[in-house]
Amino acid sequence: MSSNHRRFSKILTIGTFDGVHIGHQKILKRIVNLSKEKDLIPSVLTFFPHPRMVLQQNHSIKLLNTIAERRVLLEKFGVELICVKTFTREFANLSARAYVKDILVNELNTKQVVIGYDHHFGKNRSANINDLKKFSEEFDFEIEEISAEDIAEVTVSSTKIRNALNNGNISLANTYLGYNYFLTGKVVSGQSIGRTIDFPTANIYIEEDYKLIPKDGVYVVKSTINETLYYGMMNIGSNPTIKNKPRSIEIHFFDFENDIYGKQIVIELLTRLRDEHKFETLEALQEQLRLDRENALAYIKSAE
Repeated sequence: MSSNHRRFSKILTIGTFDGVHIGHQKILKRIVNLSKEKDLIPSVLTFFPHPRMVLQQNHSIKLLNTIAERRVLLEKFGVELICVKTFTREFANLSARAYVKDILVNELNTKQVVIGYDHHFGKNRSANINDLKKFSEEFDFEIEEISAEDIAEVTVSSTKIRNALNNGNISLANTYLGYNYFLTGKVVSGQSIGRTIDFPTANIYIEEDYKLIPKDGVYVVKSTINETLYYGMMNIGSNPTIKNKPRSIEIHFFDFENDIYGKQIVIELLTRLRDEHKFETLEALQEQLRLDRENALAYIKSAE
């Protein structure tokens, strides 16, 4: 098969892929393996914003990944081409035939689609896998159907991951993800109160308001900064000991003194230590933070 063929021909799977979790990874592994057998480019067609945000105007929906994070994860699991379609009402109104002809065939030059038995597409999601099989004959591409069992694994774990994070169960969420849940944000200046009690913190601002922030509390985290791995503890919440403080994400890194204001960092969540509490004095808060640090360091040592 010529190099030109591979340069332009795709094996494609389609979906939101929020989380790129263990269920998704199974599908991605399949298209990557098939791509090697058939000399095709392993590709994903995904959508943003989330269809529910547009069709149901559900702005309360929180996603496991920002669109940039989703790209990073898809590439990590072997996807070479990621086509992000802007999901609009106009796009949702495309007929099933136009969707297949214009996007899958003409735009993406798809030679094989790996898709779930329950896949629906086109205006009002009126077309199904049987329609796609008819189009595949007309437009000359192959279909591989993903089993009901595998689809159940994909749909169930996304919901379970969101529930786990909302309940602060990081270890369960990480098990379903197959990697540590992470937040990507910019280090911004805060009130510098942590510095006065010997626990200086990096305040993290996450621009994307649709990103799911886990339950308030104290977490053990790690981050690679300037190619060096640092551990720390992170507080999510309003820090009720300090009055009139908005909800924030603050990290105290261990053995770290670098200036990282303005830097974009990725924070991996390892486990949750406790709920957020209100303390009567800053001294009481400081004492609790010392205990949190001991517990965090003990966890890190046990996990190594």
